Amino acid sequence: SCKVFFAKDPLKIVRAQGQYMFDEKGEKYLDCINNVAHVGHSHPSVTQAATKQMELLNTNSRFLHDNLVQYAQRLTATLPEKLSVCYFVNSGSEANDLALRLARQYRGHQDVITLE
Repeated sequence: SCKVFFAKDPLKIVRAQGQYMFDEKGEKYLDCINNVAHVGHSHPSVTQAATKQMELLNTNSRFLHDNLVQYAQRLTATLPEKLSVCYFVNSGSEANDLALRLARQYRGHQDVITLE
């Protein structure tokens, strides 16, 4: 039930820049499936901010930190009042799990419709 994404001809990606990924032979591929659409791979501002944060503290959001509060305030200031709560999660899977639990708690139903 678990397959390699490119089972017949797997790609060995060794680096990425902007919207492109490069394999071990230097072949360039347009990245249409990873979560890089917003800023691309190796974006200098993102790399610099990540390096600065990792030099200070490298952990997930289970611990309190002022940066989480400041980010939530900046984010919610751009949104309507009804969207004034932030939940920080580690991945899309965690986000989906949390959304499902919140919906079940709010509606009191257990049924789910999903597309495969």
